[in-house]
Amino acid sequence: MSRERYETAGIGEAALTRLSATELASRIREGEVTATEAVEAHLDQVDARDDEINAFVTVCADEAREAAAEADRVLESAEADAPDGCDDSDGGNGDDGDEQIGPLHGVPIALKDLGSLKESLPYTFGSALFSDFVAPKTAVTVARLEEAGAIVLGTTNTPEFGHKGTTTNDVIGATASPIDTELNAGGSSGGSAAAVAAGMTPVATGSDAGGSLRIPAAACGVYGFKPTFGLVPSVSRPNGFGRARHHVTKGPLSRTVADSAALLSEMAGHHPDDPESVPVDIAFRDAVQEPSTDLRIAYSPALDVFPVTDAVRTVVDDAVASLEDAGATVEEVAVDHGYELDELIEAVIPTFTTSMLESATVTAESHGIDLREHPETVTDSLLRMLELGEQYGPADIARSDIARTAIFDAVQEVLSEYDLLATPTLSRADVGLHEDLDAEAWEWPLTWPFNWTGHPAASAPAGLTEAGHPVGLQLVGPRFGDDTVLAGSTVLESQRPWDHLYD
Repeated sequence: MSRERYETAGIGEAALTRLSATELASRIREGEVTATEAVEAHLDQVDARDDEINAFVTVCADEAREAAAEADRVLESAEADAPDGCDDSDGGNGDDGDEQIGPLHGVPIALKDLGSLKESLPYTFGSALFSDFVAPKTAVTVARLEEAGAIVLGTTNTPEFGHKGTTTNDVIGATASPIDTELNAGGSSGGSAAAVAAGMTPVATGSDAGGSLRIPAAACGVYGFKPTFGLVPSVSRPNGFGRARHHVTKGPLSRTVADSAALLSEMAGHHPDDPESVPVDIAFRDAVQEPSTDLRIAYSPALDVFPVTDAVRTVVDDAVASLEDAGATVEEVAVDHGYELDELIEAVIPTFTTSMLESATVTAESHGIDLREHPETVTDSLLRMLELGEQYGPADIARSDIARTAIFDAVQEVLSEYDLLATPTLSRADVGLHEDLDAEAWEWPLTWPFNWTGHPAASAPAGLTEAGHPVGLQLVGPRFGDDTVLAGSTVLESQRPWDHLYD
């Protein structure tokens, strides 16, 4: 794009990478920006920032450029075929001969190097054992995003098989938070969160088994959304039932709430080949359009038992107060689940480690690679987790499920009286770049109880500590009340805009 065209469109050359996905899609449809220009700007940003951040594992520049050129051709064709005086490039279908212009037409996107498969792209899953693996097919959610017009830039870093809350591995190393590169980006979707925060992509995919969307969102100062379990399908084989013990789901990472709503609108929706998929439709986009501020919000500063630092508590208190300033009713509550933190940790370790052991078993069946037989290559913390998983049996899981049920009932009780439950996302905001928070570091994230329960939960930027470290506010809604979470998040964003974090 020429400098003159940028100025005419009201944006500077560097500002393409600051646009939200929805704004970028609109400008592409209006002809102010081409998909090729959008892709090139983001590839330039990857070149400029990723040596410092280390967010991407694979950048598929040539393929992205080809997809962008095709997107531009389709848009030009639709415009040429439109009747005089009509613009048929508004995201819908035109005449029978027109090709569809999707709501994400021409928008760059990054995919987590775990689960978000795109056919013919290499994937490592964060493991050196899979350095030669190429995806044989495209995941349902990725196919839906591409059908909506999104253009894949590449894959983003994750800890080995997503097993911990910090992103570092032996494939490409640690991923830094763009807000403070001495801090880790969080995990396990850390590469995606960091790429979004650094302007290397407007949006990215992630997945969440214990906070893997919300932890890096908080650590990188972006917005991460874990939808109600079952809304976003995952057609996994040979085991189609492996996501329920610790509710694992895919979701978006973005710099705006509206962008996450846009991605969820494409990713969600029943799929018959996922036995855990539910036929529930939610108007994600509508939720961010003039949301009601008349919300009843329960505020739990520590979910009764988590060791939230004063630095985090101060920032979260202020963020919650801003919701009250906007018109919400906010009341501090006790969740009353009846457990001490050490009891909850004792209960969560069996469920999480055995779910990781299930994943390792499926990996051995599918790829002929038993992770436990490669101690010289597999991350020590993952091996430790698998060792722990082998120690537990059905009785241990049953005892864990009693605690899990108590947490579910306690959250349900709160949400029977309130629209949302607000908590800090993380108990501390100073996790170093190479700090290894492994299988037993459950006191850090206040996220994993909601993988037990399946409730929708988002992490929104709450602000910075005095040390300049990003803090997240977690908003939890009733099951299938994802629109309420989005609405509350939009109110927070309007009261405390966070776009300055990306300067």
